[in-house]
Amino acid sequence: MDAIEGGAAELRGDDALHLTRVLRAEAGRQYEISDSRQAYLAEIEEARGDRVVFRVVAPVDSPALPVRIALCAALVKFDRFEWMVEKATELGVERILPVETAKVEKGLLEASRKRRERWERIARESSQQARRVSAPEIAEAAGFQQSLAVEADCRYFLEESVAPPLLRLLPSNRAATDRVALLTGPEGGWTAAEREAAAAAGWRPASLGPLVLRAETAAMAAVAVIANGWMG
Repeated sequence: MDAIEGGAAELRGDDALHLTRVLRAEAGRQYEISDSRQAYLAEIEEARGDRVVFRVVAPVDSPALPVRIALCAALVKFDRFEWMVEKATELGVERILPVETAKVEKGLLEASRKRRERWERIARESSQQARRVSAPEIAEAAGFQQSLAVEADCRYFLEESVAPPLLRLLPSNRAATDRVALLTGPEGGWTAAEREAAAAAGWRPASLGPLVLRAETAAMAAVAVIANGWMG
């Protein structure tokens, strides 16, 4: 929903068509809507084809995110990356940056540019399911060196080899305004040069334990640890 003005909002395009043709939405039915700043309970006044008009009934309390997480995730096969986008959205990630690393499958960086719109749609749908006020930003894919420049109060480099447990690295004083960046690797892991570059840029290596995890599993486990760590 782009804007809510004068207690009314209008939805057009594919989302409106989904409501009218798939969900059979009609006047009088109520839904939760959002303008990316606030959630509202709204009632449909008109539903025709690709146009649905809502009347705002009341604002709805939306849970605040415990921390601002930027997930810098190495590109993996797109069905698995889509799953990562969906679950990261549900877990409250604020920004997702796809990253090309040395061991990322050839061609994924270029192909990712054509997938960005689809990932944004997945994030938007997942945010609605999770009752988030807004979807995470899906940034344009970047190279490894670019990802190291991401600014944050805490920056963690997920490491499959020997490293301190992620949970032990969380700061003792935490606030919802804190920015945390998480850099997760590809299927083949990091190269020695990438490890050295991350350390030189101030990223702290962190481990999730002794077991070997798939790239998308490791990313979501780490996001969950960080999000819950800031809730305590």
